[in-house]
Amino acid sequence: MANETIISGEKVILHPVEHSDIQHFVSWYQDEELRTLTGEVAPMTEKEAEEFFQKIQKDETRRWFMIVEKSTGRIIGECGLLRIFPAWRRTDVSVIIGEKDCWGKGYGMDAIRLLQRLAFEELKLHRMSIGVVGFNKRAIRFWKKAGFRTEGREREGYFYDGKFHDFVMMRLLEGEYEKRR
Repeated sequence: MANETIISGEKVILHPVEHSDIQHFVSWYQDEELRTLTGEVAPMTEKEAEEFFQKIQKDETRRWFMIVEKSTGRIIGECGLLRIFPAWRRTDVSVIIGEKDCWGKGYGMDAIRLLQRLAFEELKLHRMSIGVVGFNKRAIRFWKKAGFRTEGREREGYFYDGKFHDFVMMRLLEGEYEKRR
């Protein structure tokens, strides 16, 4: 999907991923805590970052952005819509703040609001979904604050540190978004 749109919020700007941005993916996904909380299983190599970049450039079912701190221009995370399926008017969503010193400062909330506007107002989708690692209580609170509701659990869907853990399946529907707007 051609993804040349820059979206500006109160605290962040979302810009399409550029080739020079892939260094951030490599850096962030070296961090074991970030990988654990997001369900990633291994550090990302330069080669894998390059492959990811090439994939998102060609993938018609994905709109991917870098999250940029508006006041400084610093790239602090990544976010996007993935598995966009227009026929069913649905998408999955992801917001990851890779810079830990930016956690809990409202950047992720600003980013998800921009993605919600993109999904519901511009793309005319009806549903956004996410699966959250069950022990990531901070993320579950974040998604609830963003208007998402728990739909269920994918029992023991994530194997980490020798144990199985649940994924919490969450969603936001177009009508729920409209009520919050």
